[in-house]
Amino acid sequence: MAIIGTIEELKALYGQAGETSIVKVTDALTVEYRRMIEASPFAALATVGPEGLDCSPRGDDLSVVRVADDKTVLLPDWRGNNRIDSLANIIRDPRVALLFLVPGSNTTMRINGTAVVSADPALIGSFEVDGKHPRTVVVITINEVYFQCARALLRSQLWNPERFAEPASLPSPGALLKAAKADFDKDAYDREWPGRAAKTMW
Repeated sequence: MAIIGTIEELKALYGQAGETSIVKVTDALTVEYRRMIEASPFAALATVGPEGLDCSPRGDDLSVVRVADDKTVLLPDWRGNNRIDSLANIIRDPRVALLFLVPGSNTTMRINGTAVVSADPALIGSFEVDGKHPRTVVVITINEVYFQCARALLRSQLWNPERFAEPASLPSPGALLKAAKADFDKDAYDREWPGRAAKTMW
């Protein structure tokens, strides 16, 4: 296996980045970038900590983040599995990255920046849904924001319904858990999960 060991070798292989790859990067939201991000109900949140890296899916009913201003976005931390890997990482290392997907669009948005975890009552209360609130809100300061070209999503045909997987052909969540813990009751988990999820969405 040929391993590339230096940045110089890497640059020699790939050449220079195109002009548009450079000029698209801004240090704050433009009007157009804000429109794209506010149209996204899903993002992947990447964090780093002493134990390594973490990448966590984040989703909401409409926009996954709230734009506070052109340098700040707010990410509510809704009900989950309470592992708090991302939040623990942010407390120890504030560097974060977000990748936003907009259903039906092949253009993705990216934010790199720093974050803090806030438990401010007024901020948490501002995200109320059906009388429920997130436990915390991740406040992200933008260092750079830009869009990603569409090639990856075009290659994957991510939004093509003819390419959607048939759920019955994939392992169920219970089966995935049983693969990690042999005595796990996968049938009970799969039977109970839809009702439990519906009651604990927020």
